[in-house]
Amino acid sequence: MSAPYEIRVIGDPVLRVRAAEVVDIDGKLARLAEDMLTTMYDAPGLGLAAPQVGVQKRLFVYDVGEGPQTIVNPEIVESRGEWAYDEGCLSIPGLAFELVRPKEVHLKGYDLEGNELSIEADELLARAFQHEMDHLDGVLFIERLDDDTRKAAMKIIREQRLTAADLADADLAAPAARGGGFSLR
Repeated sequence: MSAPYEIRVIGDPVLRVRAAEVVDIDGKLARLAEDMLTTMYDAPGLGLAAPQVGVQKRLFVYDVGEGPQTIVNPEIVESRGEWAYDEGCLSIPGLAFELVRPKEVHLKGYDLEGNELSIEADELLARAFQHEMDHLDGVLFIERLDDDTRKAAMKIIREQRLTAADLADADLAAPAARGGGFSLR
């Protein structure tokens, strides 16, 4: 089965907007979470926030090896320590950079039954929570990098886009070069 959603990538305006609070936890929200998990596993990733699939709701799914979970209307109420780790993002494919974030967080939110959650997390799980929370606030992880590293990341992203555009142009021109089809040039 292919992924139900296409993951939005850097440059998509939906990734830059703070997501709205969820008001109704219902079957539609549960279906969204299920489809997001399928999309996340297909990518593959450890977490996926609703804005990454174009849905402006404060919801994310994750699985750091202990089974799939969904958190609705999450908030980090406490954090402590520091932990440097190479972090990547499904919305910025192919790039990872060392980023220092708090080592431990206390996250509160709700599950898909409307039950209140209170989770103490450290290291990888804490990082996943912080990363997905950033998505819900319209922030991409590269914005958390130091200035020089962020500039280098943006240069790589621009170069990747140019290469992708060149490949797309070549694909569109290919039928015309073979003497059939059409070209958009």
